[in-house]
Amino acid sequence: MATIKDIANRLGISISTVSKGLNGASDISEDLRQLVLDTAVEMGYSTKRSKKVEYRKLCLFITNMDYKTLDTFGYDIVLGFKQNAFKHKWDVTVVEIDVEFQEQHKYDTYLLQHGYCGAFILGLALHNPWMEQVKTTTMPTVLFDNFVDGNQNVGYLGTDSHEGIHMAVEHLVNLGHKKIAFLNGSSGSLVSAERQEAFESAVKEYKIDCTEKMMAKGYFVADSAHYHVPTFLEEGATAIVCGNDLIAKGAIETCTKAGYRVPEDISIIGFDNIPIAATTEPPLTTISQQRNELGRCAYTTLYSLINHVSISKTMLRPQLVERESTTVVSRTLNKK
Repeated sequence: MATIKDIANRLGISISTVSKGLNGASDISEDLRQLVLDTAVEMGYSTKRSKKVEYRKLCLFITNMDYKTLDTFGYDIVLGFKQNAFKHKWDVTVVEIDVEFQEQHKYDTYLLQHGYCGAFILGLALHNPWMEQVKTTTMPTVLFDNFVDGNQNVGYLGTDSHEGIHMAVEHLVNLGHKKIAFLNGSSGSLVSAERQEAFESAVKEYKIDCTEKMMAKGYFVADSAHYHVPTFLEEGATAIVCGNDLIAKGAIETCTKAGYRVPEDISIIGFDNIPIAATTEPPLTTISQQRNELGRCAYTTLYSLINHVSISKTMLRPQLVERESTTVVSRTLNKK
């Protein structure tokens, strides 16, 4: 690992000047400070793992995900991360990063410039600018629902999507369903790809009647259902597995508007178990992610990486929460 002295030797400047550049001192030029930061990143310099409180700073980057209110998916994850970090006397800064932000800032440079020891990233899509930079980062980093190969500084955190989707399909099969549709989330998401693979595997395992028209990708929002569910109904689906609870909520609304009763005419199951799942009409059967525990585990994984303990994947197990939106197929007949 490069030291401040190594950076000074590379640039032909004093150690004190390098220190000023890394710590944001005002008495050196912006160009020199940027040169110091870029060189530090290039040489693999990482913020000192100091036990002093003022150096115990973590960053939580978030994009493509709602998190500010209790009813959103990200709220409990952010809360869990903060709770565990604060318990161990770490300061956490939440930074929202859109594509423009990522294009304006280099990942490692931003962390060094602000004195962060590591970061937890929520919502980063496969096509986002920082994904390529994270592949080679020297900074301890935990990715939620995203994975990069071959970098010991980066860990994965998530829920086992394969097990979750298999659990959903198995639940419907046990209720007698044989024509099951699948409405997935965004194609730019690693977790969507995993859930698609899991569903297709379950289709083969349980010999489900599922045509190509009974599988679709949209976005992780309710409106996705309005476009795709009518096709599922035309194909004779008796049940729909949804990529998240928001999609499932939209599916219930679309089916109801078309004159189908849930679950009497069609069963619907979601994924995530966010608060709205218990308040839909009818209440939604769903696959639960332990979101607060995910946040807490993210801190534990990041702390391990900061202390040079390389962790590839931390994966929590999903749980089936059975409510009133699914029922036996003998009651799931035809449109009333």
